[in-house]
Amino acid sequence: MTTYDPQLAPYVTSLPAVNLTDIKAAREEMGRLRADAAPAVTLRDVQWTDHTLDATGSHDPLHVRVYQPSERSVDPTPALLFLHGGGFVMGSVESEHVAAGVLSVALGVVVVSVDYRLAPEHPYPAALEDSYQALRWLHEEAGQLRIDPARIAVVGHSAGGGLAAALAILTRDRGGPLICFQYLGIPELDDRLSTPSSRAFVTTPLWNRPAAKLSWQYYLGDLHGGSEVPITAAPARAKSHQLVGLPPAYISAMENDPLRDEDIKYAMSLLEAGVSVELHTFPGTFHGSAQIPDAAVSKRDRKEMITCLRAALGLSGR
Repeated sequence: MTTYDPQLAPYVTSLPAVNLTDIKAAREEMGRLRADAAPAVTLRDVQWTDHTLDATGSHDPLHVRVYQPSERSVDPTPALLFLHGGGFVMGSVESEHVAAGVLSVALGVVVVSVDYRLAPEHPYPAALEDSYQALRWLHEEAGQLRIDPARIAVVGHSAGGGLAAALAILTRDRGGPLICFQYLGIPELDDRLSTPSSRAFVTTPLWNRPAAKLSWQYYLGDLHGGSEVPITAAPARAKSHQLVGLPPAYISAMENDPLRDEDIKYAMSLLEAGVSVELHTFPGTFHGSAQIPDAAVSKRDRKEMITCLRAALGLSGR
């Protein structure tokens, strides 16, 4: 039996499930939902600038947005590489503009949000390579941005969390640049969709099994359905020995979410590999329910995020 938090239950029937059969319509709907979630939010005490990174290979230049708080926690400050969600096929720096800006102010750190390429137009590894390019740029510009290159964490929710996990693996395998911490919020990690939660939640709001199935199909492209999907595409495929040497992690999971079990299992695999992990599951929630900001459980989720990132970045006394 599916049980929802009393403060979230009224929204279960009113919130739509993402329909990825029409990518254009899905992108428009996500934009509308984001706008409705924070219609009156005005970012204060933070400045942002847009930057265009040089094109690499055959694709167009990469766009990133840099948020610098008016009051820095320290100088040079830690920084976050922010990877937006959207099932690998939706989202942008615009859709997560408020979230990235609020995070910068709350922590007093620089945040760099990445406008990575989206599937199905650009399947794996396009988004991951864009994220890697942005991380390299962040390290190269550390002096200009007045950031501490030893304290750069990667942050993502949903597909962004999956990309953050993959980026941690990729940077380890390529010998850098350094990531000191990985924050994986309700991450999308496993294309196989074989866990009990991925089978159970087929009609849940905002995200469900049909959406997850199409998301992976678009993201993996020709790799979809095969046995040779690399762990930098679907990190949950990794055996524990393949996760040795990764940075410490925080992982959140929502109770009524098809991604719940893959998130918990990935945390266990990291722990087996000797990686320090904090895992938090939130009862009565669903994927994306944090968009209902006044619910007490959503407030707890946000507080956990700020608390763990402060500690990870050495800001626990701020």
